[in-house]
Amino acid sequence: MDILETSAYDRRQRRNTWCVLLLYLLPFIASCTLYFYLWIPDSAPSLLAAGIKAAPILSLVLLVLSYNGGWSLVGVAGGLLLSAGGDCCLIWPELFIHGMGCFALAHLLYSVTFLSSRYSSTSSSFSFFFLYLVLWLFGVGIYVYLMPFLQLDPEADVLVPAIGGYVLLIVIMATMAARTRRPLILLGSLVFMASDLTIALTKFNVVDTEYKRHIIMVTYYLAQLMIALGDVKAVLEENADDLHKWKRS
Repeated sequence: MDILETSAYDRRQRRNTWCVLLLYLLPFIASCTLYFYLWIPDSAPSLLAAGIKAAPILSLVLLVLSYNGGWSLVGVAGGLLLSAGGDCCLIWPELFIHGMGCFALAHLLYSVTFLSSRYSSTSSSFSFFFLYLVLWLFGVGIYVYLMPFLQLDPEADVLVPAIGGYVLLIVIMATMAARTRRPLILLGSLVFMASDLTIALTKFNVVDTEYKRHIIMVTYYLAQLMIALGDVKAVLEENADDLHKWKRS
């Protein structure tokens, strides 16, 4: 009977937890809706536009902090805050380098977080080693492909090394995400790469599409959402493991 009661309790706890999590996501959903309704990229750069663009990411910061505490400011929450800063910078085209720097630091924080004990993974398989290889070959290939277009830019002296450093950091982040073996974290990192690839291809006139801004922002918000939820899920699983160990003791 004790086992049955414990199992029922665990099910109720999981159900209640996901209901609460859904409530926490309402600000993210509302702010995303507001952003796309007002369609900020078509408006003149302003502090209001920057705030509306960054609002969904800031709501994810609060979500992570509510589950993970203040220490996550040097982890996923900190990466999200830096991303929000990058969002604000990119509202003004002349601050592109500054925005890229913010996102580069965000990827660095994500990478360090994915190496923590909460995400540790002792399992290994050929498929994941193959994924690591694909990620690095893809990163190098994209950088080499972009090089001629970067050299045509008036700020080529700054952009060529800056883009190279950024590609290095986002590939490291995706590799660390793959190491966690957590689907949400891995998919979030891959979608993030897709969003940034779209930015690079359109900004440096490699390709052009009418819906480039839609693709960039949908994939970007989705990537950050998956990374934040992956971090929250890791916390919940860690707490559940601690509870089960306590029950067995």
